[in-house]
Amino acid sequence: MTEERRNFNEQIVAEFRANRGVVGGPFAGRDLLLLTTVGAKSGQARITPLVYTRDGDRLVIAASYGGAPKNPGWYHNLLAAPKVTVEVGEDKFEATATVVEDRAERDRLYAGMVAHAPGFADYEKKTDRLIPIVVLDR
Repeated sequence: MTEERRNFNEQIVAEFRANRGVVGGPFAGRDLLLLTTVGAKSGQARITPLVYTRDGDRLVIAASYGGAPKNPGWYHNLLAAPKVTVEVGEDKFEATATVVEDRAERDRLYAGMVAHAPGFADYEKKTDRLIPIVVLDR
């Protein structure tokens, strides 16, 4: 992750925590959560702000990385250690992250992401990889 991206994420995390989960800028009006993973190489806690949707009791996130050709670091971290911490508003809880393997379910959940935040359609067009969908269960 670049220094610029790290600084951006740190500002979003601080704003999220100061305002009970409400942030402005590019995330204004979006459902945002903070995902804490354990670094697969470093073993250090890594906090990432992510747009999410709901599917019943599950929270749904996409490893879009803005349409980059590779998956984001947080995705590799949760593959190595699927027990994560999630913050939604003022609620903080432990969850299990599961990559959605069924293509039809993945496509349905990704369509929900696009409906909530249309930029996800652009991310899909920018990359040749299939953007993974991850569900978070308490």
